Amino acid sequence: MADLGAIYEAVVDGDAPAVKRLTQAALAEGVEPSRVLHEALIPAMAEVGRRMKVQEYFVPEVLISARAMQWGVAVLKPKLVECEGESLCRVAIGTVHGDIHDIGKNLVGMILQGAGFDVIDLGIDVTPDKFVAAVREKNVRVLAISALLTTTMLNLKKTIEALKVAGVRDRVKVLVGGAPLSQRFAEEIGADAYAADAADAADVVKELLGLSLRRGDAA
Repeated sequence: MADLGAIYEAVVDGDAPAVKRLTQAALAEGVEPSRVLHEALIPAMAEVGRRMKVQEYFVPEVLISARAMQWGVAVLKPKLVECEGESLCRVAIGTVHGDIHDIGKNLVGMILQGAGFDVIDLGIDVTPDKFVAAVREKNVRVLAISALLTTTMLNLKKTIEALKVAGVRDRVKVLVGGAPLSQRFAEEIGADAYAADAADAADVVKELLGLSLRRGDAA
């Protein structure tokens, strides 16, 4: 029988080749792709996120585990519909205009993907109109926007204002994060939520969408 626990451990350990091999073996033995996702890959990334919160894991370890998880997701993807309902779990991420930092953004993207979300990475130095276009053309439900420089923080507010001007603000939830930000700042600029770090991002997005935590609660 396929050992989903071994897949879980391989993700936590960051052993990408083992994750790929074990995931392929599980599918070959007839295990449903959704079981591998929800009983092994997602719980493993939830455990990685927990270890990051308590400072047992740091960014390098989390990135290694996230990449290992992605190897498993790549095996499952052709046979798996990760989100129920059109665009239910679609999130666009990007670093705000004027800011080219991407380590935090990339980490958030990996963790969100590990939690079962359909992630669209808009990249760095993303202008307000590109975020607006993502809402209009990609039908995203959440925008996760980061700023790592104090000089670019106000561009978060400009992005939210652009969403209002374009008439799409009520169609999307806006999550902001980054080293210089705070909950108070997020409230002042009209964001829907603030994530203190990448480990919190998935839970915050789930709360914003009113989703149950079943996708990542097994750990």
